[in-house]
Amino acid sequence: MRHFEVAIAGLGAMGSAAAYHLSRRGIEVIGFDRFLPPHTKGSSHGETRIIRVAYFEDPRYVPFVSRAWSLWLDLEMERETSLLRQTGGLMIGPPDGPVAGGALKSALAHDLPHERLDAETLMRRYPAHRVEPGDVAVWEPQAGFLDPEGCVAAHVQGARIAGAELHGDEPVLEWRPEGAGVVVRTAKEEYGADRLILAAGAWLPRLLPGRSAAFTVTRQPLFWFEPSENAALFDPGRFPIFIREHQPRRYIYGFPMLGGRIKFAIHMEGEVADPDTLRRTAGDEEVEAIRAILDRCLPGAAGTCVERAVCMYTNTADEHFRLGPLPEHPQVLVASCCSGHGFKFAPAVGEALADLVEGKDPQVDLGLFALES
Repeated sequence: MRHFEVAIAGLGAMGSAAAYHLSRRGIEVIGFDRFLPPHTKGSSHGETRIIRVAYFEDPRYVPFVSRAWSLWLDLEMERETSLLRQTGGLMIGPPDGPVAGGALKSALAHDLPHERLDAETLMRRYPAHRVEPGDVAVWEPQAGFLDPEGCVAAHVQGARIAGAELHGDEPVLEWRPEGAGVVVRTAKEEYGADRLILAAGAWLPRLLPGRSAAFTVTRQPLFWFEPSENAALFDPGRFPIFIREHQPRRYIYGFPMLGGRIKFAIHMEGEVADPDTLRRTAGDEEVEAIRAILDRCLPGAAGTCVERAVCMYTNTADEHFRLGPLPEHPQVLVASCCSGHGFKFAPAVGEALADLVEGKDPQVDLGLFALES
């Protein structure tokens, strides 16, 4: 049985970033994925993913995502590729709601550049939007979108160049503690490792059977529309990324027009799903459901639906990440369950995992994400 310092289950956003940071520190890494990353079967695809710093979920995320922003830029330079496009961002909703109110709270807590816009100013400045008279927006310049497939590919390629051994089409089926380390059984053979990182996304509950009830996998459709009118209003220079609370605690998000089409999706609200039997096509009724929201919030955005896709969220009850050692087996690190808002953090997660493997304190505080005993 071959033995490695670190084994990684899952090579999507978090697993590929961990492989990259560990291998660049000279640590012997083997990683596994059930498909060939980057792929469209998990939670790390869809052409664009939002990155934002005035984090409405909790101000404690701000240092973490700020570190991730810097690391994405470093990865761009190292791989000589474009991964992050800065468009600015709008967090829209009632002033006391979780999106606009939470973004303002984080911006003030961390002294981030931002501007609070009332409804009239928002619609004058960004005329594609229609909002209720009492709504507000928090504009932040440090926001934009990432290329998820490109990001995963860059981390995978960088890890391989640094010496990581990465296996696609070889899912991890189970693991067991052995002494101070682990044995990992894949669909092909067994491997030994001093440490194991579980970054399997929607398949994570199967690798943590004693904790599977703590995680819920949901199916999340994505949609691309051609605008029906005023297409120029959706150009990247005039239409920043946005998240909008369109009804109390119901959210829609979207991106500027790229290649003549605009991507939108509903955050959360997805049906509970099994990753192996997932319904991977979005139905016409789902198109019409999001079209009804867009016709009210962004008239002119929802012309012909030209593409549909499906991804997955792996959710926790409090919607915070789970990142760190298993209390019962500290040689095993969990890096998953990001409740639909984790992709942007990937390089900072990979860096933090590498710190933990080396016995160092991570640069960012991971206390919010600890697994319960």
